[in-house]
Amino acid sequence: MKPKEEEAKGNDRILQEERKCAGSEVMDKCNDTVSYPSTQPTSSEWTLGRHLALRLVEIGATDVFSVSGDFNLKLLDQLIAEPRLKVIGCCNELNSAYAADGFARSRGVGVCVVTFTVGGLSVINAVAGAYSEDLPVICIVGGPNSNDYGTHRILHHTIGLPDFSQEMRCFQTVTCYQAVVNDLDHAHEQIDTAISTALKESKPVYISVSCNLPAISHPSFSRKPVPFSLSPRLSNPAGLEAAVQLAAEFLNKAKKPVLVGGPKLRVAKACGAFVQLANACGYALATMPSAKGLVPEHHPQFIGTYWGAASTPFCEEIVESADAYLFAGPIFNDYSSVGYSLHLKREKAIIVQPDRVVLANGPAFGCVLMKDFLSALAERLNHNKTAYENYHKRSVTYGDLHKCESNEASMVNVLFQHIQKMLSGDTVVIVETGDSWFNCQKLKLPEGCGYEFQMQYGSVGWSVGATLGYAQAAKNKRVIACIGDGSFQVTAQDVSTMLRCGQRSIIFLINNGAYTIASGIQDGPYNVIKNWNYTGLVDAINDGEGKCWTTEVRCEKELNEAIATASGEKKDCLCFIEVRVQKNDTSKELLEWGPRVSATNNRPPAEPSENLI
Repeated sequence: MKPKEEEAKGNDRILQEERKCAGSEVMDKCNDTVSYPSTQPTSSEWTLGRHLALRLVEIGATDVFSVSGDFNLKLLDQLIAEPRLKVIGCCNELNSAYAADGFARSRGVGVCVVTFTVGGLSVINAVAGAYSEDLPVICIVGGPNSNDYGTHRILHHTIGLPDFSQEMRCFQTVTCYQAVVNDLDHAHEQIDTAISTALKESKPVYISVSCNLPAISHPSFSRKPVPFSLSPRLSNPAGLEAAVQLAAEFLNKAKKPVLVGGPKLRVAKACGAFVQLANACGYALATMPSAKGLVPEHHPQFIGTYWGAASTPFCEEIVESADAYLFAGPIFNDYSSVGYSLHLKREKAIIVQPDRVVLANGPAFGCVLMKDFLSALAERLNHNKTAYENYHKRSVTYGDLHKCESNEASMVNVLFQHIQKMLSGDTVVIVETGDSWFNCQKLKLPEGCGYEFQMQYGSVGWSVGATLGYAQAAKNKRVIACIGDGSFQVTAQDVSTMLRCGQRSIIFLINNGAYTIASGIQDGPYNVIKNWNYTGLVDAINDGEGKCWTTEVRCEKELNEAIATASGEKKDCLCFIEVRVQKNDTSKELLEWGPRVSATNNRPPAEPSENLI
């Protein structure tokens, strides 16, 4: 291959990593001309609802997840009237926002539409999760009639007080912008500001639209919307140069430095720049657990997941023995730090956040974008493969799959080794809170294979709605969802919506009769759940109307047969595979992690200070 062709191919790979990190081409859409209908709308079409629908199409939110209620019916009518917009009715509001979360992970933005207060307060838990994951989810609520504001009337769907601001106030801490649209004169500006803010901040926003306004025409909507053009954020050049110079001096003095990718790589849109840096410096390359899927695991310098005592083999030793480590976008919470038990030293660390760089015990530089910093640093570092070579010497090749007899319970490790064989660039893994967190960290993701889970917020039941949303957004990929029985019981209803949408995901329902991750932290009778006939439940939900196949497996032979069927004869169906395992069949990583988190949770109160001030 010619040098110019090699350079072009390398640039293409970096661009692909950027797009994967961003979740979509939303920013491209916002800076390009959007194709609107060529005909000029009639005055009766100059409506708030039509404007909102066009804006959603423009930013790539082609599917809206909703639950109807009397306050949002007129708005839903307006959204349905836009042919490029699909309104998907969900079984409950919580799942509608989980679906918007999943959709946003693929497309870069998601939307849910619910009704006032009873819908809004139901959806808020999922919106909080999206906030924690830096996902721009647009939560639209059908609000009270505009004439009722300021009248001191008491409305249904409220707590019985003549104060309609309760819902909005609840959303203030889990959204970056709130708009209460109760007059048409300001509606255009409010809607556009809310949507653009969601995209700029990569956080959820709240928009309440009075129920009587969506179908009313107004002169402000008489023109086709001018496409968004979001101004890019820029680094402070002097700060960038100073940060890069000091970081390069620090790292070039180290004998065995390492790179570790964190979850903020996504919001910083710096995945490509991180790979560029790894290519340039040759350092060993690891990922934090919450960043799995953001760092390419097919990279020749990849050494696994750094998660303290729950790390993949040899990764903890290599990272913690390094004399310098650069963390790009980390979150060190009690879960990711295994109860704050990581053996890291501040004086060895460079911490790079989306707009800030902190060098060891030295200075911090604000207004320095991660993407710019990593790209510039790549040109200043000496090549150093020492840490990776140390890892390579220690790494081992794992043996064959464990074989179990036909009457032996299917082992969890066997399940995940078989899931490993299913992965390709055409699949994405969605992982529920639970022991699957640990088992799925050991999966080696091939190039192009997606991976999503919700580690910061850790809301049990998230994965059902997220699977619905992600599969709807990425129809070119097949979702493989790993869900525990306890989590599934929280949000199972929207398997119904998956079937109605004709999705072909594979759901592995891991049935061990308990909340396993909670048992790992502290065992007790409160972690035991009632068993369901899970395959019977899904069959009943399907009711013979959709493409659905269910089965229950108890051993490796049955598991092999089920996977072969799901990948072959039933490849165009939603496949639900219940895997029965023993209650104590848990990962060794959970057994390491759980007691440490428990010890952190159960620290005694600190002794009162003798000082009065």
